[in-house]
Amino acid sequence: MNAVDWLLHAQVTIAGSPVLVREIVGNVFGLASALFGMRRLVAAWPVGIIGNILLFTVFVGGIFDTPQDKDLWGQAGRQVFFFVLSVYGWYQWYQTRHHGAAAAVRPRWATARERVELLGIGVVLYAAGIFVLRALGSWGPQWDAWILTGSILATYGMARGYVEFWLIWIAVDVVGVPLLVQAKFYPSAAMYVVYGLFCVVGFFSWWRIQNRERVSPPEAVVVG
Repeated sequence: MNAVDWLLHAQVTIAGSPVLVREIVGNVFGLASALFGMRRLVAAWPVGIIGNILLFTVFVGGIFDTPQDKDLWGQAGRQVFFFVLSVYGWYQWYQTRHHGAAAAVRPRWATARERVELLGIGVVLYAAGIFVLRALGSWGPQWDAWILTGSILATYGMARGYVEFWLIWIAVDVVGVPLLVQAKFYPSAAMYVVYGLFCVVGFFSWWRIQNRERVSPPEAVVVG
């Protein structure tokens, strides 16, 4: 078995249930992306994209022949949105870094108007998500729609540098863990727990950076 075949078909048994290795690998890439994001490194985006592609194939088991018998179309759909938003975030952070900034993004709190916009977009996405996911036959559409909506808003917030994006991720994780455990996606559920703890650390890290740079703006770095 070559490396590609191994990644596509290899399984391990967790809690008596078969789990694809690519679900584990995809979540590892997701965690690496979060770590790079906390450090404000442009690499967060391409690394995350690799994880998105792998996890998309995991959550649409009916198409890609996974051992789980439940399709989580919201989980799969968010990987598509992640991909699109990651391209946007990659461009945004790269442009900032390329133009001499000390880091790829400068954390800040969203303005009142931006928060209202996020809330309005969230309500529309959640309502549409429930309707579409229920029509697709997604398992637990109301919770899957919550995860999908929060994931889109959090990824967009990360691209824009909003400190609040960490809090949105925590709200996603609180719902995501029990949903994924019930659906027997154990590696993803475990990674959501790790993400949740990590997001608490990331939130306070960006909060401190925001306070520090607000008082003393970072010096520009000359790029040759």
